[in-house]
Amino acid sequence: MGKWFKAMAVGLVIAISAQFMMGFASDCGEIREQVLRLHILANSDSKEDQQLKLAVRDRILEESGELFETLGSKTEAEDSVKEHLAQIEEIARQEIEGQGYSYPVKAECVNMFFDTRVYEDFTLPAGQYDAVRITIGEAKGHNWWCVLYPMMCLPAAQPKEALEETFTASQTEIIENSDDYQIEFATVELIEKLKDWLSF
Repeated sequence: MGKWFKAMAVGLVIAISAQFMMGFASDCGEIREQVLRLHILANSDSKEDQQLKLAVRDRILEESGELFETLGSKTEAEDSVKEHLAQIEEIARQEIEGQGYSYPVKAECVNMFFDTRVYEDFTLPAGQYDAVRITIGEAKGHNWWCVLYPMMCLPAAQPKEALEETFTASQTEIIENSDDYQIEFATVELIEKLKDWLSF
């Protein structure tokens, strides 16, 4: 009877854990669906190229902020980006040339894989995200990223309010308290990496 009870208890724990993990993974999927990221790749990892990447970042955020300030959904944000993509690319090009470089630059809308990433006090789970990608030169250097929608990295951003307006309470909890979900984040990342690998 004791062994049977222990087996039942173990089975119950596994079932509860699996149910929780399914809920966590579902929340992560919905988080990814609601986010539009900005992704800037430097020409190389040299000090100069990394500084240039940050200068391009600052210029884009400064001059493109108004494109996102009044948008009420990710769809609206994506439409605004697509409409102004050439403008964003030109802003980057002007900054590169102003810094004395002649690297080519490209701005595009992509859907790409990201590992679990931390931005200031927020953590986004691994998986496929829609992103505005800026590639500078050979794009072989370390990248920089942030969140365009909901507004979390633009000059006028109010990250806390943006999170609460966009995500459910459980999703906001995941984004703000990653230390409490380290195993879950790692599990989701493993699953998403496997899915990304199988897609090739």
